[in-house]
Amino acid sequence: MTALNDGWFTEVFQDQGTAFSLQVKKKLHEEQTRFQKLEIWETETFGNLMVLDGCVMLTSRDNFLYHEMMTHPALFTHRDPRKVVIVGGGDCGTLKEVLKHPGVEEAWQVEIDERVTRVSEQYFPELCESNTDPRANFFFGDGIQWIRDAVPESLDVIIIDSTDPVGPAEGLFALDFYRDCMIALREGGIIVQQSESPLLHTNTIIKTIHDDMKKAGFDHVRTLPFPQPVYPTGWWSCTMAGKEKPVVYFREEDADQRPFVTRYYNADIHRGALAMPQFMVDALEDEVMSSER
Repeated sequence: MTALNDGWFTEVFQDQGTAFSLQVKKKLHEEQTRFQKLEIWETETFGNLMVLDGCVMLTSRDNFLYHEMMTHPALFTHRDPRKVVIVGGGDCGTLKEVLKHPGVEEAWQVEIDERVTRVSEQYFPELCESNTDPRANFFFGDGIQWIRDAVPESLDVIIIDSTDPVGPAEGLFALDFYRDCMIALREGGIIVQQSESPLLHTNTIIKTIHDDMKKAGFDHVRTLPFPQPVYPTGWWSCTMAGKEKPVVYFREEDADQRPFVTRYYNADIHRGALAMPQFMVDALEDEVMSSER
């Protein structure tokens, strides 16, 4: 549910009794794509704002938090990521972060709605500056089918950069999809999924993700919380799982000496994000204990 009153864009979280607002200057773009309503607003203090079906997706000011945490923990946990697939991620911010890793030889962005990418190229060009990288590949279509059709054991990292688990993204939070990811990943493969708010969804969405990933064969699952001011509660998470090895260990020296610029991620942030709050440990106790073995 959204509202626009007196120059403010407000996303209302009716079931939680809360709302988030940004003061806006003007609407820059609006269209109904084949899949969703897409809006771009110019805000007073957060740069440009993308909204899909009334839900805040990203702003110029704080998107780096999400994109860096969806990318670098997984790529530094994998021992040698060469082929990476992003399911979703139409704004191209995650793709940009993936391609900062010089060892990545091939990256695919598999996005169902091409208009999100084309509009991002216009209004978020800083996120799309790596789109012409020769390692970047684009497929606009069904990400679930793309993963199902992937050659078995052909991928190193799968990043599920999806919207909330409703509508077109619902199937990306499903056991069958995780099983297809397991088949597509090589030995040592890593999967990471955006997993909503720890404060709101630990006992529901996050716990289900842990359960389903383990049922799909991922023995090692961990949720990493991080700040995200424009999302519900201002606190978000990604859930990472490994095909064979625990995901609580990563290439710390490589992360510390990374040959590229980040604004949020570093080795200390990575270590800190692996330390889940006690209420999450309590809710996910069985999964956490087995994932560390």
